[in-house]
Amino acid sequence: PGDYTFAIQHGSLTRYYIVHVPKSYRAELPVPLLLVLHGGGGDMQTQATDEFYKQISKSESEGFVAVFVNGYSRFKSGKFATWNAGSCCAAARDQNIDDVGFIKQVVTNVREQLNIDKKKIYAAGMSNGAMMSYRLACEMSDVFSGIAAVAGTDNTVTCPQGTAVSILHIHAQNDDHVLFAGGAGEKAFKDRSLVSEFVSVPRTVEKWVSRNGCKAPPKRILEKDGAYCDRYSGCKANSSVQLCVTSTGGHSWPGGKKPRSGCDTKPSTAISANDVMWEFFNRK
Repeated sequence: PGDYTFAIQHGSLTRYYIVHVPKSYRAELPVPLLLVLHGGGGDMQTQATDEFYKQISKSESEGFVAVFVNGYSRFKSGKFATWNAGSCCAAARDQNIDDVGFIKQVVTNVREQLNIDKKKIYAAGMSNGAMMSYRLACEMSDVFSGIAAVAGTDNTVTCPQGTAVSILHIHAQNDDHVLFAGGAGEKAFKDRSLVSEFVSVPRTVEKWVSRNGCKAPPKRILEKDGAYCDRYSGCKANSSVQLCVTSTGGHSWPGGKKPRSGCDTKPSTAISANDVMWEFFNRK
């Protein structure tokens, strides 16, 4: 148990990731693995800060191994990193960084070091990290059985047909970065070349409902002040698709705290992204 930072060579680049092993870990018992992807302009240390995203404490309560991976950065510090998620984002996209290959190597390394349940390998991401999680669902469906995308839609360029992957999408209606109805918020991105006209939340959900062969319409499984969740069932390979929407919170992680000071929009407290995520994953 503890936190471990690794540096590996992938291609011509040095890439980094942090592994958090919960106190409950026992080598003889297989445990779930959650690969966590930070947002564009972020880094693995920020994503692993419990004050902001509370994923370390969730790892301890649920007993899963959490791996915080660092995107591509032009800086030795690894700060201001992005993911090549298809049509987004920034330098990782423009230089066609092999983030899928890097993540494949990370998962392989962790599985060699720890007793991971191969049927319970998941990915979760914020913003650009959420977009990258969709790319993993497309290109690594043989590895990941489910993803949780928070405040980032599916902007993949290609999506080969593979095994059905369960999809949880969490988004605020008033997101001013990745707009719910599609596009990038004017206030959020001064340099439009760094991003793209993001796919809408409805179009993203429709894609995966069709891809997973789910039955429509969805069932409303949660409705409360400030949030609702709809789940599609009857999907292939016992998969499912679920959409959770908050009315407020902007571009943030529900139940968390924004890393950058001075943000005028606080994350929604109507739901906890971590709680909803593990309720969703544990159904499989």
